[in-house]
Amino acid sequence: MRKIFFIRANKTKYGGAENYLFRLSKALNDREIHHQIVNSRCPKFLPSWLRVVLFSMQVCFKKSNRFYFSLERISCPDIYRAGDGVHKAFLAVERKSKLNPLHPVYLFLEKRCFNNAKCIIANSYMIKNEIVNIYDINPEKIDVVYNGVESKKVDYQSSFNRLSKEFNIRKNTPILLYVGSGFKRKGVEEFLEIIGKLEVKNIRAFVIGKEKNIEHYKQLSKDLKVDKNVIFTGPRTDVDDFYVVSDFFILPTHYEPFSNVVIEAMSFNNVVFTTSQNGASEILDKEYVMENSKDYSIVKKINELISNTQRLEEVKYSNKLISKEFSIERNLEQTLSVIKKSI
Repeated sequence: MRKIFFIRANKTKYGGAENYLFRLSKALNDREIHHQIVNSRCPKFLPSWLRVVLFSMQVCFKKSNRFYFSLERISCPDIYRAGDGVHKAFLAVERKSKLNPLHPVYLFLEKRCFNNAKCIIANSYMIKNEIVNIYDINPEKIDVVYNGVESKKVDYQSSFNRLSKEFNIRKNTPILLYVGSGFKRKGVEEFLEIIGKLEVKNIRAFVIGKEKNIEHYKQLSKDLKVDKNVIFTGPRTDVDDFYVVSDFFILPTHYEPFSNVVIEAMSFNNVVFTTSQNGASEILDKEYVMENSKDYSIVKKINELISNTQRLEEVKYSNKLISKEFSIERNLEQTLSVIKKSI
């Protein structure tokens, strides 16, 4: 097989796409499949729109006979994995400044990317349908490959001891979790609203992720009178420990192609709620899917599960079983199948 060049501008520990690429690369190494990850060389002080343009130029000028598997909007992919969704659909949901040149640049590259790619991988049917409906792309050109996660051993007592020491967590306290950067789009305000509406007040909630306006959300937690229940941790490298000790994972996102954190939380025995605007909702039972980020009908469901520990454990275990269907190994097999027919 030809050497595969994976294209992704950023190199970070915290991005969902970057974490996915790390896992995929590890799986490819295990199979001794030759590949290389190409990141942007553009200096960070440049405006974001210019970095996007220069990165596309950087990789396309060097393409020649290279086989590009791109996780970035560029004009010369062989395969494009639309893990970041459809920007035109995203703009329809989020109000962004029309003065920001990043958005027309994304739209220009997005159209060229979809049209020029030999094959497109969508990580949910929601995204596939958006690509077809918005850009009139032949649906036969698009394969849906759901994200995959690694299977990890769980040591509840060790995780609990570490976090209890830092945060003074008591056993049998219901724990609710949010993980994700970009609090506005991913629904931290709605997450706090949900916490405030719960009948059971003896709970702990953790908000994990990077956010430049963190003080706004801390103040909001005070206004909602949940500041004694909610802990803002910032970005963490030990997120797995939080998944292990949590009972509920809630992501009231406004728009998400397919959140890795959903199947990660399921794999660690969490009850998971997210919105229908998240492609990952396709793997959940309908009663755990919010119609939108402000669908607070789930509060009743959370209250019921907190008061019925047997049912709570049943749902958590069921999610664990579902998550096993979405392994990184299965994702690799399906991704390699797409690569082989395109290479």
